[in-house]
Amino acid sequence: MPLKKPVAPERWRMSVAPMLDWTDRHCRYFHRLLTCQSLLYTEMVTTGALLHGDVARHLRFNAEEHPVALQLGGSEPADLARCAALGEEWGYDEINLNCGCPSERVQRGAFGACLMAEPQLVADCVKAMVDVVSVPVTVKHRIGIDKTESYDFVRDFVGAVAEAGCHVFIVHARNAWLKGLSPKENREVPPLRYELVHRLKREFPQLTIVVNGGISTGAQVATQLAQLDGVMVGREAYHNPWWLAEWDAAYYGAAPSGLTREAVEAQMVDYMVREAAEHGTSWYAIARHMLGLRHGLPGARRWRQVWSDHKLKTLPPHEVLALAHEAVPKAA
Repeated sequence: MPLKKPVAPERWRMSVAPMLDWTDRHCRYFHRLLTCQSLLYTEMVTTGALLHGDVARHLRFNAEEHPVALQLGGSEPADLARCAALGEEWGYDEINLNCGCPSERVQRGAFGACLMAEPQLVADCVKAMVDVVSVPVTVKHRIGIDKTESYDFVRDFVGAVAEAGCHVFIVHARNAWLKGLSPKENREVPPLRYELVHRLKREFPQLTIVVNGGISTGAQVATQLAQLDGVMVGREAYHNPWWLAEWDAAYYGAAPSGLTREAVEAQMVDYMVREAAEHGTSWYAIARHMLGLRHGLPGARRWRQVWSDHKLKTLPPHEVLALAHEAVPKAA
């Protein structure tokens, strides 16, 4: 096993959250056109899917996506170690363990947020992965489960898992209620308590602490970065993706990119052509991820309607692009 090289905390300054059914490789390719440096995460991939399913389907990604992290769901240390090794073999830059998903389906698999009740098991899982990979092993979790609002709970969880070799914690600043709320409600109903995440950073200054949950503006990002190492953005990044085009200059000191929405859209069309030729992928499966590109602009609704019109699925994507551009001035 090669010696692990430390990764600077700046790697986690800005990231796009793992979102089930959303952050597939096509979505990540799109986001990478907008931000060169922010960290991208896969959807959660379960150990069972990798050990008993189509590995290529779950792990294939585009070289342009780097840096990109693989999020795993599981609770058996040996299985997670095997899957982490697979992730590194496929070229992922980080392996992340999901300890934050509250869905009942995930709970039935004995992983996700319910793992926070078993910090020693999570520590064992992390150690098993750390022992077999040279890339960082990180954990994404909540500040608590159910209605337990004690800071001691999350502090003890982070302390135990850190001792096993995890140095990066991505903290969704809400509790996960394991019963009575849907996953959507779990992103909205439990109150945000950023102060607990800030307290973790003060108590564990040697760790990289990233906050997630409810962050949708540059002002909010600035507030969090004043106290923490990074910010992970979820649904706002998906629904308003053009915001990502500001991140490299705002948070990494890069020169303004000079990107235009039209240039990004054209690159996505080229990608659609490539994907169809190499993998038989319909442009329709890719276009859904860029429907927020013109968010807030005149004609955005009509533009979205063209790109999401299933009746156009048989047309080449360049023709759909032309139709979409014809529609915008008429709606403006």
